Amino acid sequence: MRLIVAAVAFMICLWPLVGAQSWVANSPDAPLAPAGTPAAAVGAPDASGAGRASADAAAARHAKRTECLKQAKSKKLVGAQKTGYIKDCLASP
Repeated sequence: MRLIVAAVAFMICLWPLVGAQSWVANSPDAPLAPAGTPAAAVGAPDASGAGRASADAAAARHAKRTECLKQAKSKKLVGAQKTGYIKDCLASP
């Protein structure tokens, strides 16, 4: 019985390390690399500058979402109303 408790405690201690690695690899913002591509080349922008353009677009989306969240908070929206408002706000130009 003590061996089982020790094994469970050990696994709980290792879980954040293993979980963090899989979470980073499976995050939606992580670039997808084909098999066999070196890790250093994954985030490298190509000659056309498409990497920079996508970074700028991501920053703009983040700024717009932050602004929509602030507006929803100032209007004291909660739950489904807040979610709907944020989706509408992000869809507007």
